[in-house]
Amino acid sequence: MANKVPTVTAIFWVVKILSTTVGETFADYLAVNVGLGPAVTDTLVFAVLAVALVAQWRTRQYTPWTYWLCVVLVSISGTQITDFLTDTLGVSLYASTALFAVILAVVFVVWYRQEMTLSITAINTPRREAFYWAAILTTFALGTAAGDLATEALNLGFRNGSLIFGGAFLVTLALWRVQAWQVLAFWAAYILTRPMGASIGDLLTQDRTLGGLGLGANRTSFLFFAVIVALVAREQVVSTRARRAGADPVAGKGSPGLGRRSDLVWAAAGIAAVVGFGSWLSIGVPKGTPAAASTVAGTAGTTTTAHGPAAAPGTKARHVVSAKLGDLTSFAVIVDDVNTKTVNGDLAGAKKRIKDLEVAWDAAEAGLKPRSPKDWHALDDAIDGALTALRAGSPKQADCTAAMRALESALNQPHN
Repeated sequence: MANKVPTVTAIFWVVKILSTTVGETFADYLAVNVGLGPAVTDTLVFAVLAVALVAQWRTRQYTPWTYWLCVVLVSISGTQITDFLTDTLGVSLYASTALFAVILAVVFVVWYRQEMTLSITAINTPRREAFYWAAILTTFALGTAAGDLATEALNLGFRNGSLIFGGAFLVTLALWRVQAWQVLAFWAAYILTRPMGASIGDLLTQDRTLGGLGLGANRTSFLFFAVIVALVAREQVVSTRARRAGADPVAGKGSPGLGRRSDLVWAAAGIAAVVGFGSWLSIGVPKGTPAAASTVAGTAGTTTTAHGPAAAPGTKARHVVSAKLGDLTSFAVIVDDVNTKTVNGDLAGAKKRIKDLEVAWDAAEAGLKPRSPKDWHALDDAIDGALTALRAGSPKQADCTAAMRALESALNQPHN
């Protein structure tokens, strides 16, 4: 087989970083907004990934659209694996980061012992390709765990995270130019693209009240996906042209449209499109506006933004402010509404209404969590308890009422 992975170029890194954000937001959209839940979403994504990897393995040469489809799906899967360990099994980020680091080291050791090389310029046998994709999946999981650990332990936030992870990424690229450091620098850079891409995505998606640009997850994902499609389509066209001309599409030589200069131009155009359209979309978007995020109509006539649901017309919101998390009034509005429905026995209405809280809380996670991970986790656990009680197969009013009381207690706890 010919080498089945692309040459590491500027376009490679641009698409890789953008795919990280698209993968993460798409999984959240399916699990929370569509309402599939983590279990169904995980099963669906892993099934599609298996099909995509089979298609990738069946090809005999580098095919851009197949390769990058696998990368996007692996980015989702790697994030889901880490989230499952952290959120479902309660494994600490310290432990999961160490675990994935060890797994990645094992993959590299076995890969090297079998092939006597870790080079990605000769992924031309089924065994080498299997090692390559095992390493790719593990780097995404490790990047997720290590990035979340750094963000929570150091309270970086997405603005500082973008600068710190971006700076570290540039350092690894500089080391990658040194022959003796190429393999190590490449995989280090690959790991860093995950937290860097997530931080950049959060910077664009989060509401301005949380320090973001207020584009919302849907707009940002669409913008990133459009740029990915354009760049991958360009790669597909020129690689097909190169093969017809008898050139090497991976090496990037011997055919018009291939080569370093053309690659840099297209990569710069992709970055310019993200910056330009992102800035244009953010113009005139005030803080807390529904235009800054996906909106969902509340059952009590409210509107939910990335920062939470606004109070229904004619109602007075209970003012809740945390010294660490900030203004939680918007979330208190919906909690009060759900609690009222629960106490009155309207469990169906409460179940429908708490969906607004789930969407709003998930959308605001990147902005709130770095402020105080401990307080955020306490409130997040209480929200999960309320969701579980109301979404039980046969919900009981006593259980739902107790869960809502625990949620109200957690909401007010930082202020007592």
